[in-house]
Amino acid sequence: MKKIFLVAAVLFLGVSASNAQDLKFGAKIGSNFSTLDGDGVNGDNLTSFHVGALVELNLIQNFSLQSELMYSSQGTELNNEDYKLDYVSLPVLAKFYVITDKLSLEAGPQFSFLINEDVPDAFRTKTFDFAAVGGLGYNLTSFIFVQARYVVGLTDTSKDASVTNKVIQLSAGLRF
Repeated sequence: MKKIFLVAAVLFLGVSASNAQDLKFGAKIGSNFSTLDGDGVNGDNLTSFHVGALVELNLIQNFSLQSELMYSSQGTELNNEDYKLDYVSLPVLAKFYVITDKLSLEAGPQFSFLINEDVPDAFRTKTFDFAAVGGLGYNLTSFIFVQARYVVGLTDTSKDASVTNKVIQLSAGLRF
């Protein structure tokens, strides 16, 4: 936990020292299409949502770092039962603009902390999920953007089995 606060403090100080025109804030909302995949679990997609805030820091032309703080509801449907896992997620993404200020490729790690679960008693969950994120972003205007991402869990979500999160995220948002 101390490391997270240290990283947040460093990011804040770095952002404070940067030029205001190189810093953009925003908010986003979107749909999650998620499943849990692994030992004995091959569920159907669960449709849910995510919502959050972001900050994008332009480092050099066509390259930015974007950090987000999101609430993300995900899980799977298995044997006519929903397995719902709600996380506070912190993705930290490198953004390379293929088309300047329009189309970007995004990739990086995501740190997620379980805040709520609605799962059968036999499914014992872990409270932390580390994932890899990759996707595309497109700025429709200087204020409105859309994103499509794939999030694949790299750590197990279950204490008893090798089961990971897999999520497709479609988002829309505002930047200013």
